[in-house]
Amino acid sequence: MLELKHVSFTAKDEQNKDGGKEILHDVNLTVTERFVALTGPNGGGKSTLAKIIAGIYQPTSGQILFNGEDITSLSITERAKKGISFAFQQPVRFKGITVKDLLTIASDKKLSVSEACHYLSEVGLCAREYVNREVNASLSGGELKRIEIATILARGTALSVFDEPEAGIDLWSFNSLIKVFENLHQKINGSILIISHQERILNIADRIIVLADGRVTKTGGREILPELLSGSRPKTCAVLTGEGV
Repeated sequence: MLELKHVSFTAKDEQNKDGGKEILHDVNLTVTERFVALTGPNGGGKSTLAKIIAGIYQPTSGQILFNGEDITSLSITERAKKGISFAFQQPVRFKGITVKDLLTIASDKKLSVSEACHYLSEVGLCAREYVNREVNASLSGGELKRIEIATILARGTALSVFDEPEAGIDLWSFNSLIKVFENLHQKINGSILIISHQERILNIADRIIVLADGRVTKTGGREILPELLSGSRPKTCAVLTGEGV
């Protein structure tokens, strides 16, 4: 279980001697369900919150607990060892490393070709066509996103955080990605926290958290979706329908 208690974050501004810009303010939330979606207007602090959970940023104040342990001061590497995975909006490309190599590194054990192919099949890729390809510029954005998800499956972490996985991919890849997350929702042993604007992703979440102006403004199950979609356009509706994304 992930728990955030009174987490705030202020971005430093060297030109402002009085301080910086407050991005998050007194955020309290827990993640216990298998699939939790974090949504809200652009600039509301979603990506910053994801990076704080992963350990890329340290909160200005507050406490982060993971399975009852205080991990507030731990680095991204230390949190990864505790069982937290983070997937960037733009997956990292590794020149000279094959897809099988990447999956092997992620799993921290020697993988056979058939085992690597299993993880690729889980994310909808024709495994034999990808297992020996290099993770470089020859792969599309959608392919990289699915390979990154395959590495997280190979790791088998307790908490997987995805920062807008739909960003920068075409409609066909997005539709394939939705199917992958639907399958993950059924099969994953841990929890997924996914930041997304997309209604189709929110619709498969067990719980939805709305973050606006650095604060949690609403939380609930899928029953709150109609309210979000019909709500004030400047706050949530335009974001959830994909306008201006």
